[in-house]
Amino acid sequence: MKVFFCDSTLRDGEQAPGVAFRREEKIALARLLDEAGVDEIEVGVPAMGEREQQDVAEIFSMPMRTVPVAWNRTRREDIAASVRCGAVRVHVALPVSDIMIRKKLHSSRREVLSRLLDVVDYARECGTRVSVGFEDASRADPSFLGRVAESLEPFQVVRFRVADTVGILTPWATQRLIARLKEFTAVPLEFHGHNDLGLAVANTLAALEAGAEWASTTVLGLGERAGNAALEAVAVGAHLLLGREVGIRLSLLSRLAEQVSTASGLAIPDQAPVVGSRVFTHESGIHVDGVLKAPETYEPFPPEWVGRSRRIVFGRHSGRNGLRKVLEAGGFSPSSEELDALIERIRELAVSRKEFLTEEIICRLYREARPNPVEQSPEGIRSPSTVSVRPGGR
Repeated sequence: MKVFFCDSTLRDGEQAPGVAFRREEKIALARLLDEAGVDEIEVGVPAMGEREQQDVAEIFSMPMRTVPVAWNRTRREDIAASVRCGAVRVHVALPVSDIMIRKKLHSSRREVLSRLLDVVDYARECGTRVSVGFEDASRADPSFLGRVAESLEPFQVVRFRVADTVGILTPWATQRLIARLKEFTAVPLEFHGHNDLGLAVANTLAALEAGAEWASTTVLGLGERAGNAALEAVAVGAHLLLGREVGIRLSLLSRLAEQVSTASGLAIPDQAPVVGSRVFTHESGIHVDGVLKAPETYEPFPPEWVGRSRRIVFGRHSGRNGLRKVLEAGGFSPSSEELDALIERIRELAVSRKEFLTEEIICRLYREARPNPVEQSPEGIRSPSTVSVRPGGR
């Protein structure tokens, strides 16, 4: 069964503090998300004002395979703003937990449900297809969620979004929640996880395993507070761990991450799953030895899947076998004594500089440590004590 993706980088991702995309950046990201195979993209919130409406209208006018969606509060004026932008798909969000209904909206379950039904009906009269988001579903009374779902059945909504708005679910609780909602409705479910406790990806995969058909994601997990479920991790995880068809061009995930990083002004963490610079970088002697023999010993999937390549680097935990293989690949035949001396030099540099060393630097150090280094290296490489070491993972 295929997993469908609704990516919210342009909406929820832009709600991350300090992130503000220019129109040309939004357009470029929308095109790349479309090229990557994302099924729907939330393109913005028209109710924000004229500039946002112009941005949203521009994306709605673009020829794309993906379906652009406008996000709305449970208000008729929000729907009207979306329709003026040319929206034919709208998403309507409704707080469903008592804590939000009472403390945020100063309302009651009965009143918010009545307002929701009115707005959904209005949106359909405007000619749009509607999905409904259950905000803070993870803290809502499941029986009330079921009541809302059942009340919406006559309106032919395209799906329900189950939001873990403050990121408090566990994978097991997520599965129970999705299974419970499946008892109330046959409408497709989408899971929208927040990452406050680092569980957004795990919870999204759990929701899919429990029967949710759609995953709500953002590139790099960009979003409010600790962010959302990362598109790249959910896509690879659903394919690799759940054996599901995802329809995402995995080879474009690294490019997507780089483009979102540039547009948002936020660096990609070195150890970000799937797209971080260190994900396919190996230093530990045990790991390097295994990877050089068979990459699957220490890599869950090939780097080529996601447009990446493998790197072997050296540092305090490097071993002789990996070092020997790298030098031999460079055309050298190191002796045991040379390897021992070079390992000590590598560890000394790694500790003093707090950096790893690349294969190129290792070969340079080896040449310089041999007798008559000038003859070995006519370009005039400096001595080991003054060799320039490029920064490692900073």
